[in-house]
Amino acid sequence: MKNLLFVGAMSMTFAGLLPAPFAVARAPKAESPVLCADGAPEYGSRVMVSGLRKRAVQPRATPPIPDIAPPPPLPVPPVPKKMHQDYIASPTVMPQAAPSPWAANTERYEDNPVAGVNRVADAPVSTFSIDVDTASYANVRRMLLAGQTPPPAAVRTEEMLNYFRYDYPLPPDRNRPFSVTTTVATTPWNPATRLIRIGLRAFDVSRRDRPPANLVFLIDVSGSMDEEDKLPLVKTALGLLADQLRPQDRVSIVVYAGSAGMVLRPTNNGKYVRQALACLAAGGSTAGGAGLDLAYATAQANFIPGGVNRVILATDGDFNVGVSRDEDLLNLVRQKMKGGVTLTALGFGSGNYNDEMMEKIADAGNGDYAYIDSALEARKVLDDELSSTLLTVASDVKIQVEFNPAVISQYRLIGYEDRALNEADFNNDKVDAGDVGAGHQVTALYEVLPAGAASANGGWLQARHFTANAQPASGDASAQAAWLRVRYKLPGEETSKLIEQPITTEALRSAQTPRGDMAFATAVAAFGQILRADPMLGDFGMPQVRALAGPQSNYLRAQFLELTRAEEGATALH
Repeated sequence: MKNLLFVGAMSMTFAGLLPAPFAVARAPKAESPVLCADGAPEYGSRVMVSGLRKRAVQPRATPPIPDIAPPPPLPVPPVPKKMHQDYIASPTVMPQAAPSPWAANTERYEDNPVAGVNRVADAPVSTFSIDVDTASYANVRRMLLAGQTPPPAAVRTEEMLNYFRYDYPLPPDRNRPFSVTTTVATTPWNPATRLIRIGLRAFDVSRRDRPPANLVFLIDVSGSMDEEDKLPLVKTALGLLADQLRPQDRVSIVVYAGSAGMVLRPTNNGKYVRQALACLAAGGSTAGGAGLDLAYATAQANFIPGGVNRVILATDGDFNVGVSRDEDLLNLVRQKMKGGVTLTALGFGSGNYNDEMMEKIADAGNGDYAYIDSALEARKVLDDELSSTLLTVASDVKIQVEFNPAVISQYRLIGYEDRALNEADFNNDKVDAGDVGAGHQVTALYEVLPAGAASANGGWLQARHFTANAQPASGDASAQAAWLRVRYKLPGEETSKLIEQPITTEALRSAQTPRGDMAFATAVAAFGQILRADPMLGDFGMPQVRALAGPQSNYLRAQFLELTRAEEGATALH
């Protein structure tokens, strides 16, 4: 009977999700913000949300979230040992979850064809939005370690590049949120072309100096999450973030399945966060729209002016109840984002994974997107890189390169196919673009053909037959091969700022074989383009990628070399 009364108490917490006769029992203990259970794991979300669908109860409207006094702060738990960038380990394949029991693979990816080649005479300016997401690399890793060949649409080369850190310098001061570095090298797969690498590095912020955070964990507890690489991994990942809470931070937890409900009121106590996570179980359909509504309402009710206000969505991307059309969900997130609450998307699982929706919803929410395939990746995203995940230092960051036709005749941008912008968008401050977080790095690679290089010697586009169609190269070939512009806004500002600098002709002329950091970045780009079936790489294959990358002692870089071997094995099997 006692248990029955406690479940009745949940009806008030969950906005009338239980039948009326049960809505008269006592409320949870006042000193605990955990609403899903009084420390009892048997009252998991299967009971609270999905199990209630069987009663055919019509949910009532969710009442406004009251102001809740947080529990007194406890000492901040020690931060777990980080996986440092210089950590040395053997490139052992990481443990993987059991194969998904889903009968058919219904994973969804947006198919963007490999970007083509442009003539400088026809299109001298290239413009794109930066991308700091890393989800594609972790997702591809999951497939390769499972012996599967990734579909080309799952591969976004820019996210492969941005998964790793490079030796870009810190900005000299915080008047400029990031440094801008350019490097030129010869192209390993084409002797006629050159590679131009553009690197951005934002300033770092320590955990102590990070602004107060108001975070709402929005967790999918529907039936599709009932697998080892889904909800259990969500609990591990978000538990790591709970360990980083400070007295000035607040975390709430909202869950959704057939309906949405709150399981943790705002708290800065990691013990309560872990208790709420422990009582979650999966079952039922997926009312993602209702979950987003409640999560944003929770974030707005506890909004911290000048702080980090963010919804962290953890799901396999499967939305099938209520607002489920992609565009409707995206419009919902865009509208909520205007209130100052951003969104980070964390993807989990396989079989029915909806990568297409996850990428779009993170873009719409002005946040980033990561895929969590292991506890190690959870630590990387939510521990080692927490400041990057949470604190935005520059928004609407766009890159534009104008090529000098007297020095460069053709070019192509490697990756960023779904980030391309019109030339006029660069100066338009109303056009949305990517954001950069504290400590973030952004890498982009252009492959260019110097003017005068013969098409027969590795060039892409042959000379045009009619004189009127062949514009003669003109301009000064003595100083500048290209002109780089970076436009960005500081947080809270509406007017953008501009950084400009040249890429010199001498750098193009004196380019040498990629070495060190440049060699590794080039190897990662080649890896991504091979997986995308890029015809421009010719016979350049995984053995050449490994040779280019060279021996690596850093764990993640060493694991990259193992992935090139895994790709060869998966290709041989298929």
